[in-house]
Amino acid sequence: MAIYALGDDEPIIDPLAFVHPEATVIGRVSIGPDSSIWPGTVLRGDPAGIVIGEGTSVQDGAVIHCLENRQTLIGDRCTVGHNVHMEGCTIADEALVGSGSIVLPFAEIGSGSIVGANAVVTEKTIVPPLSMALGVPAKIREGVVAEGTTLLNAHAYIERCRYYRENLRRID
Repeated sequence: MAIYALGDDEPIIDPLAFVHPEATVIGRVSIGPDSSIWPGTVLRGDPAGIVIGEGTSVQDGAVIHCLENRQTLIGDRCTVGHNVHMEGCTIADEALVGSGSIVLPFAEIGSGSIVGANAVVTEKTIVPPLSMALGVPAKIREGVVAEGTTLLNAHAYIERCRYYRENLRRID
């Protein structure tokens, strides 16, 4: 896997996390236990850093960055879909950010919320807990997600993380 220090900033990856060999992790990045970082994902933690909690999946092709003075924070048991782009935002526990979505700086996605596929959550948008953000730009539908809705997906990826961590091997 491509894991790089940048100056004095080195990624901190929990030994129970899985980072695919074709993912790239640079600089001030922290990845919690049972979290998974899939092929083609780029986590570039310069300069403020990226924090990924426990049991979170960042799927293939996602690009996560931060701002000069603002970290990107992703909570526990989150799902970040394929080809998502986010920077300088906060994703609370158990949120799901759908494939192809963009979450711009200073946006906050509440606990258990869902950002629909290909949605664009604009700067400084606040998505309350258990809500949906859909469309371009995203329109918020408050309180429409049942508590625990996103956990089935999160738990499936925690199991997949463990399986890959123990069984992935290159054969060429």
